[in-house]
Amino acid sequence: MQRNVLHMIENSMSGFSKGQRRIASYILENYDKAAFMTASKLGSLVGVSESTVVRFAAELGFPGYPAMQKALQEMIRSRLTSVQRIKASSGRFSGPDLIASVLQADMEKIRQAVEEVSRSDFALAVDELMSARHIYILGLRSSSFLAGYLNFYFHLIFDNVTLVSSGGTGDVLERIFRIGPEDVLVGICFPRYSNATVKGVRFAVDRGARIIAVTDGPSSPLYDMASAALTVRSDMISFVDSLVAPFSLLNALIVAAGQRKNADISQIFGSLEKIWGEYGVFGDSDED
Repeated sequence: MQRNVLHMIENSMSGFSKGQRRIASYILENYDKAAFMTASKLGSLVGVSESTVVRFAAELGFPGYPAMQKALQEMIRSRLTSVQRIKASSGRFSGPDLIASVLQADMEKIRQAVEEVSRSDFALAVDELMSARHIYILGLRSSSFLAGYLNFYFHLIFDNVTLVSSGGTGDVLERIFRIGPEDVLVGICFPRYSNATVKGVRFAVDRGARIIAVTDGPSSPLYDMASAALTVRSDMISFVDSLVAPFSLLNALIVAAGQRKNADISQIFGSLEKIWGEYGVFGDSDED
């Protein structure tokens, strides 16, 4: 179960030293900012040493400051408004080399994905896709771009795919109302979680469908409903979402599915190459 750091701090307040109480008070009042500060920055703001901040995390039972910081981030991930994200990222993404800061943050998400994606859930997801009567792909808002990307390639691999990437709850339910026990729904959802996506996934579960969740972690409302949960980080902590790691995860899913249908894929692309050539889809065609 995810630990609520704020409750832990409140319950431990009486046992803190004077310096630790200053850290605790700042986090309780500014948790949305503190979650993305280094130990050095947090210590400087409240007037204590970096080592005091590290000991504070240990006092709460964490193996180190990064573990406490991660728990704080998980707790608030779905709570931050766009304005709070901008404020939280103001110091992180500033300075003369903004592009390096953003690219480094994206690379860190990829590194975390390599370490954190469950290989057993990934293998299960591929198995379920291979055996599905019908595959539904559901992703709304910024996740609609991920859903559309997955749909583009899955339509080349499978002949039983339906994309749901727009609309409210009613529209979503109408698009998937035929879903049943032999079907698979790929639900793509990241903070701030779309209620329409969550309700669509719950409807699919109620109808007996299997769920492949592409989301950010155990705190996601999709996580416990999924038979296979593929978790990667999307947070840029600004008004935009970093979708680099989710796109890379979907690439892996597409490649794995393609390998399982290798003979079919070769035949499909052989046919497509002939069509593209005949109709001048690529290259130096004289027609638009």
